[in-house]
Amino acid sequence: MIQAAILGFLQGLTELFPISSLGHSVILPKLFGWNLDQNSGDFLTFLIATHLATAIVLFIFFLKDWIEIFKGLARSVRARKISPTDTYAKLGWLLIVGTIPAGILGLVLEKPIRALFASPLTAAAFLVVNGLVLFTAERLRRRETQRVEPLSVSARTSPHGAQEPREPAANAEDSDAGIATVLSWKQALGIGAAQAAALVPGISRSGSSMVGGLLSGLNNENAARFSFLLATPVIGAAAVLKLPELFSPAMADQRGVFLVGALCSAVAAWFATKFLLRFFETRTLTPFAIYCVVGGGIYFVAMLVMG
Repeated sequence: MIQAAILGFLQGLTELFPISSLGHSVILPKLFGWNLDQNSGDFLTFLIATHLATAIVLFIFFLKDWIEIFKGLARSVRARKISPTDTYAKLGWLLIVGTIPAGILGLVLEKPIRALFASPLTAAAFLVVNGLVLFTAERLRRRETQRVEPLSVSARTSPHGAQEPREPAANAEDSDAGIATVLSWKQALGIGAAQAAALVPGISRSGSSMVGGLLSGLNNENAARFSFLLATPVIGAAAVLKLPELFSPAMADQRGVFLVGALCSAVAAWFATKFLLRFFETRTLTPFAIYCVVGGGIYFVAMLVMG
């Protein structure tokens, strides 16, 4: 039960932080000396339970947004077009476009990629790669900002990742409008496809989609918001497809463990979402990039020593 609680909490936290939940679920049991088989049916079903809990929390957290998105989609279907002024109709279709490649690539590539790369040593190496990608995205974003618009005191970014001082979006509707205005259909498709990289342990799903958002012109706050909205159907659908495994008679003795892990994952996901949305109002991906590079390097050496 203690292991389930710890792994559930870590999954809920690292699924939304851009530091790879799958990578940590592969690395940390080995680091803690736990005798777990990450390729066993029980462990994979446990991950299904924690991912489902995370998706439910994300849906509840953004419930007001999803209600408006569903209304917007209904309006566009009735009108047979997307009004240029209908923020939530555009946002809804952007999420659908982004979900399609993530879903297809996930179904086709999930098993072969995880079987090929699901080792603690490889996960640690790709965690370093994840950090380098985050560093590169932030550098490209700052360079583009400097090229397009001269930095003012209100928009300058410090080398430590803090943005000084910038007014955050007035409310969620402003952020949603900003996302719908900036993103094109092609960019949403690219962000969705980028999430397929997260099938490799060590590469972050949220990190990949945030990087895609930044390179598409979103600021850190809106890139994080779009990432969390996009994660809801992607994670939720993947978990729902495997619900029969979770409720199969063979898993009856493990459901208490799964429930503990799912509850811990849900609590962690709620606070992680709340923290990150506030964090990205004024800061960047740089602290997470530093953790991935340094932490991944330490984990890699530790895995080599432990054999």
